[in-house]
Amino acid sequence: MTIQAGILGATGYAGVELARLLLRHPAAKLAAVGSVSFEGQKLYDVYPSLRGLCELECEDAGAVIAESDVVFAALPHGLSQDTAAECVKAGKKFIDLGADFRLDDPAEYEKWYGCEYKYPALHEQAVYGLPELFREEIRGKSVVGNPGCYPTSAALGLAPALRAGLVEPQGIVIDSKSGVTGSGRKTTQGTHFPECNEAFSAYKVAAHRHTPEIEQTLSKTAGEKATVTFVPHLLPVNRGILSTIYARFKPGATLGAARAVYEETYRNEQFVRVLPQGAGVDIRSVKCSNYCDIQLYADEHTGLLIVTSVIDNMVKGAAGQAVQNMNLLFGLPEETGIDMIPMAF
Repeated sequence: MTIQAGILGATGYAGVELARLLLRHPAAKLAAVGSVSFEGQKLYDVYPSLRGLCELECEDAGAVIAESDVVFAALPHGLSQDTAAECVKAGKKFIDLGADFRLDDPAEYEKWYGCEYKYPALHEQAVYGLPELFREEIRGKSVVGNPGCYPTSAALGLAPALRAGLVEPQGIVIDSKSGVTGSGRKTTQGTHFPECNEAFSAYKVAAHRHTPEIEQTLSKTAGEKATVTFVPHLLPVNRGILSTIYARFKPGATLGAARAVYEETYRNEQFVRVLPQGAGVDIRSVKCSNYCDIQLYADEHTGLLIVTSVIDNMVKGAAGQAVQNMNLLFGLPEETGIDMIPMAF
C-alpha cells in the first residue's frame, strides 16, 4: 500500500521540507498540498527548486484531507485542532507540527499560547511524537503532536542522564542557539536580513513558549518534576540548533558513568550519535539530516554535567521527525525515506 500524504501549510519552511522528504519516500506519495496564502498556485511557483519534481497545486484544507491517508499540519498554533477532529472523524491520521497537541495540561497551553483545548477527548488520544523516548506510545495512534525543535534537542540531550538518576532534575539550564528558519517564513523585524546578519542575540529569555514542553518531557523522563531555565538565541545562519545543557551531578555520579549510560541508551538509535570523547558537535555536521549529535563534559569545579546537542531544526526538529512518526503510525521502519547523509558544508 502506498500512503497518500497531504500537507497543510506546505509553503512554510517546515511544510516544504516535508514535501522534499515525502517526494523521495519509497512507501508514500505526496498526494495534496494546502496553503491559504498561495491557494491555486503550484508549489513550484513558491519554491522554484521543485519545478519538474512536484506538479501539485495548493488546495484548501478540505481537499487535502479528502485526498490523504495522513495529514501533516505545519500551521501556527490554534489552527490545527479543527483539522485534527475532521481527520479523526474521516479515519485519517494526523501529525501536527504546531503546538496544539504538545502539552498535556490545557491550563499550560492557555497560559503560554492564549488558546483553549477545544476537544478535550481528542487531546487525551493524542501522543507526543518524540520516537526515541515514546516510540511504543506512538504506534497505533491517530493524532501525534510533533515536538518543537528546541525541546527535541534538549530532551534527547538530557533524557538518559535524568532517566538514570545521574543529575538533579531541578535547576537545569538550557542555552540554545537556532538558525533563522526556526522563526518561520514570515519576516519580522528581528529576522530581517540587515537585522540578523552579522548579529547574535538572546530573545524571550526565561519566557519562551517551549519552556513548558521541555519541562513536561524532562519530568516524564525523570519521574519527578523537572525545572529549567531556558534561554534561546538567534544565530545568523539558515538552519541548525545547538543546545548546551547544564545539570548538577547527583552525589557519586561521574562523567564516565554518564557516558556509559548515553552510549547504551542510544546504541541502537538510527538518528542519535553520541560522539567519541574529544569530538565537538557542530550544526554543520547534521545539516539537512535527521541526526542529533551529542557530546558530554564534566565541570569538576562546579559538579556539573554539560551536554551539547545539535540538530537540524527543519529536519529532526520538524519535518524529518514528522516523517519518522508517520513511519511508526503505518508500521514502517522509522528510517524509511529519511536515511539521509548530512551535507559536508
